Amino acid sequence: MDIPWLSFPPASLRKSIMPEEWQICLDSWLLLAQNHLLMSAKVFSLKVTKNSSLVQFLISYAKNSSEATNAKENDLRRKCFLLIHRALSEMKPTSQFLLEWAFLADVSRVYAKSTVLPKLLVDIWRQEALDERPSMRTHKANLILELEQNLTSGDSEELLALVVALLRTCYHYGQFLMLGADLIDALSTAYQTSKAKIPKHKIVVVTYFCLLSLMEPDRPRTSTLLDHMYGLKATSSDDSLLKAVVGSTPLLQKIRTRIAGPEATRAKSLIDSLKAFEKSPDGRPKKPVRRKIDKGKRKDRDRYGHDSTGGIHVHKLSLVAQVQDLFPDLGSAFVVKLLDEYDDDTEQVTAHLLDDTLPQHLNARDRTELLPEGPPPQTHDLAPGLEHHPTPPPPPIRRNIHDSDPFDRLAIDASLLARGRRNADLTADHLLSAPRPTGQKAAILAALAAFDSDDDERDDTYDVGDVGGTVDATTADDDDAAGGRREEAHEEALFHAYRTKPEAFRRDADARRGEHRAALKSETGMTDEAIEGWGIMAGRDPRRLQRLERKYEEGGGAAGRTQLGRSSWTADGTGDGDGGGGGRGGRGGRGRGRGGASVAGPSDDQDTQAARQRKDANKGSRANHNRRDQRARKMARGGLMG
Repeated sequence: MDIPWLSFPPASLRKSIMPEEWQICLDSWLLLAQNHLLMSAKVFSLKVTKNSSLVQFLISYAKNSSEATNAKENDLRRKCFLLIHRALSEMKPTSQFLLEWAFLADVSRVYAKSTVLPKLLVDIWRQEALDERPSMRTHKANLILELEQNLTSGDSEELLALVVALLRTCYHYGQFLMLGADLIDALSTAYQTSKAKIPKHKIVVVTYFCLLSLMEPDRPRTSTLLDHMYGLKATSSDDSLLKAVVGSTPLLQKIRTRIAGPEATRAKSLIDSLKAFEKSPDGRPKKPVRRKIDKGKRKDRDRYGHDSTGGIHVHKLSLVAQVQDLFPDLGSAFVVKLLDEYDDDTEQVTAHLLDDTLPQHLNARDRTELLPEGPPPQTHDLAPGLEHHPTPPPPPIRRNIHDSDPFDRLAIDASLLARGRRNADLTADHLLSAPRPTGQKAAILAALAAFDSDDDERDDTYDVGDVGGTVDATTADDDDAAGGRREEAHEEALFHAYRTKPEAFRRDADARRGEHRAALKSETGMTDEAIEGWGIMAGRDPRRLQRLERKYEEGGGAAGRTQLGRSSWTADGTGDGDGGGGGRGGRGGRGRGRGGASVAGPSDDQDTQAARQRKDANKGSRANHNRRDQRARKMARGGLMG
């Protein structure tokens, strides 16, 4: 009688299983595994073919298995690998469920450190021709679509982690992905996308392993490798995928050592053009990393202020998660040691893990070591000199008139509460037709009876009692004239003070308390701000100062401008206006009477007559265009007398 295998539960379900029940499950699986391993090849193949529960158990174990925590789980892990190896190598024909991409990737993730698994997968790939299976082609198309869309779900990152796991154990899978330029173009597009959702370091690792699979000694694809690299170089930029792969992985070093023959010349020119992207010739730091030696004198602290032997900072935990995404078989404590060795540089850690060039003291450590669980040990005080103070009392609670009302006490009747408008369906017609209280209607009718529409009341809008002040009887012209005179007097006082005592316009306390400022304020009635503002504007406008200087110094001030001189020309040149030789009617002036004569002189004067004759001599050339003649012609056409 065949005993069916129960599927291996996921981690979320294992937490709900009691320890005693879990031990019973482990014992049952170990017993069944031991019985199947002792069968002959023919009987084992027949048993597996008839009882498919073993295949389902192996698939569930590869998918849900995690790090073993006790001896029984370690024993089950080893026996499950022997069952998988026997099912893939001895079953004829091999179960199609065990040839799916997801199962092979899960097995590669669980048994990443196995040295037997890579040879097993290579043999299975060749025997079963997995690159021709429709499921593999569908997987490749889905992977390209996932990279082009650059989704942000957790499934995308898990998919890339499984791809890396299978690439590390089966180079045939990488060569299958590198057929054509579809995948390499999708990787480059996903890396250069500005709004990238998938972590870029995972894209770099996938690209590195895909290119590395083309250099395997037993089946090299050197021409395809160089074609892909030249294609990446053609689209290279400051933030390109090729620059990241060359700078953070030992790809160029692998090309130097593995490519030989006719393709070496072509590869050499490519390597020379990519040397600038390398961080160092051998992919290692140029300077050796100096490790801190713990002498046990005191607790050390990291750069975040936490004890180096106590709790781990959340930043370092995120770096540990990044490394474990690419290398799930590494323990968290071992990854922390790697980060300490290379100063939290995940690119250096990844490069040395890929190239297997870790220092001797790290190679000798247990790679599955985990960080201790539970709360971190108590750390020393970060501020030992800080005095303890009692907690201050809470702030007073504000009170208002609505305290202890029915709403505050939650004693309001639910019928009085309304959400939104109380009467949402109420319209204007309902309001007009609704009956009003008798008292309100009587008050409205009394007010209408007291109103007399024929009463023409006097407009008292501008009465003294209404406007709140007295009405000024002076005219607006008188106000404007008086205001203009006051402004000119104030401006003259400010100008003379600015020329004689400019320190009176400073914007400081001493200037405001000084006697010059007090004199200006009493004379002009202006505030300190207005006086200082006037000084600032005067200092910014030199033309204004020149105008004020001509106005108040050369012209004699405001008093001198109250008497206007005569503007008419006089023969003796004694006019009070602009007269004299430089006036409008004199020699060199702007008037029409050139040569000292004017048309406004005595009619019996010869000079006056000569000036009047010369007046109209050149009107045509002065843009008058013989207006009199033109008017005469127009009037003649109208039939009127000239």
